[in-house]
Amino acid sequence: MKPRLHPVMLAGTGSDVGKSVLATAFCRIFLQDGYAPAPFKAQNMALNSYATPDGLEIGRAQAVQAEAAGVPCHTDMNPLLLKPQSDHTSQVVLNGRPIGNQDAYDYFRKEGREPLRAAVNAAYDRLAVRFNPIVMEGAGSLAEINLRDSDLVNIPMARHAGADILLVGDIDRGGVFASVYGSLMLLPPEDRALVKGIIINKFRGDLRLFEEGRRMLKERCGIPVLGVVPYFDDIHIEAEDSVALSGKSFHAEQGKVNLAVVLLRHISNFTDFDALERDERIHLYYTDNVDELSRADIILIPGSKSTIDDLLTLRRSGVAEAILHAARRGATVLGICGGYQMMGSLVSDPDHVEGPAESVPGLGLLPVETALTFEKVTRQVCFTLTSGSPELAGYEIHMGRTALLPGAKATVLNRLADGAEDGFRVGNCLGTYIHGILDNPSFIDYLLQPFADRLSANAPSEDPRVFKERQYDLLAAHVRKYVDIPAIYRILTEERK
Repeated sequence: MKPRLHPVMLAGTGSDVGKSVLATAFCRIFLQDGYAPAPFKAQNMALNSYATPDGLEIGRAQAVQAEAAGVPCHTDMNPLLLKPQSDHTSQVVLNGRPIGNQDAYDYFRKEGREPLRAAVNAAYDRLAVRFNPIVMEGAGSLAEINLRDSDLVNIPMARHAGADILLVGDIDRGGVFASVYGSLMLLPPEDRALVKGIIINKFRGDLRLFEEGRRMLKERCGIPVLGVVPYFDDIHIEAEDSVALSGKSFHAEQGKVNLAVVLLRHISNFTDFDALERDERIHLYYTDNVDELSRADIILIPGSKSTIDDLLTLRRSGVAEAILHAARRGATVLGICGGYQMMGSLVSDPDHVEGPAESVPGLGLLPVETALTFEKVTRQVCFTLTSGSPELAGYEIHMGRTALLPGAKATVLNRLADGAEDGFRVGNCLGTYIHGILDNPSFIDYLLQPFADRLSANAPSEDPRVFKERQYDLLAAHVRKYVDIPAIYRILTEERK
């Protein structure tokens, strides 16, 4: 019988140091070693989210970690999700359901935090009864001392869970010695004692060059460096944020379809396009450049957390006109979720779900109009194309109802398993509410049909689900190679006084 392990928290010296990917790796490693792990992040701030099997909403990163752990995702894995709507406000999703919008200042005040703390602690407790170990992920920096009293996700959560903390530092961004040592020294001694080891992430070059660095960190910090993990770009794990999207830029390629994803300010669920990046028939790039959009064969308008604001930005920047011009010359335009709403004739917001504007004209590419609502649809769906296809799968996360204009003609795009209809097509313009629709190879084939005569590459043969599983195994192997896993097991089974 496997020994019971303490929970482990991957905490960071800052944001984007690789906590999420390392937590994913540990979920898969523990699964491979015969344990029953599950991920947990008390509070996540992200525009990428996912619908659980019971129709609730969590951060996409925890859904990915659950996949790596081999278990269905659940809201207890991410009980509190903040979805930014502007620089100052976020939609607050608690236990999978939106409970309103809140200003950042008001949200992070100490007053009124205890009900949220009780909720995230209760979610962890429920999860810990069912799984072992719990692989916890911190948020931002472990040493946000100005937010210490209101913190729900780092040290207070580790204390509640009785977790051993591994501190992750990103050497690629520079200053790793200062960030690791400084993070630890800013903690009071009783909190510092919870941190049992250091992992240096995203190393480039010859690892032997850091041997002295390992020794110096251990000497100054009083805890071991448990691993130095090299940077990789050949293992594909879904990204948590959109930082790197603009780096995927335009360049024409012979024998490929140029596919542009409109780089919205409030882009959400951009993981919808991961499968396209691996398709050898496609050159995918993200852009808000009018000239680059004009050269696209296919334009994808992604989901948005602020549909009206992004639609207004498209008009002010000239991107809206570039999309319309591309559609007139024959480019395919596909809108997903918020992008679908933008493609209609009107987006109305009578209840001011998103802000003061009550209505904004859409792009007019589809004869539909949308009314935004406070009610959020979150569900996993099975569907078929009305033009004929095998059963496909995806999920919906949206606030709003979209309907065909009276007397308008359009072809229904999808038929759901329950008989309901989703999306419309008019000529070369398509819209759908279904996220993950592009994870289905047969839908990608459908999208590429107009360009079949110029494609030089064959369609990818590997099923996306098989591909994902292989990536999790590759990630686990990579981390096993460079992290002292036996030492981590010793830490997680060490008897406590």
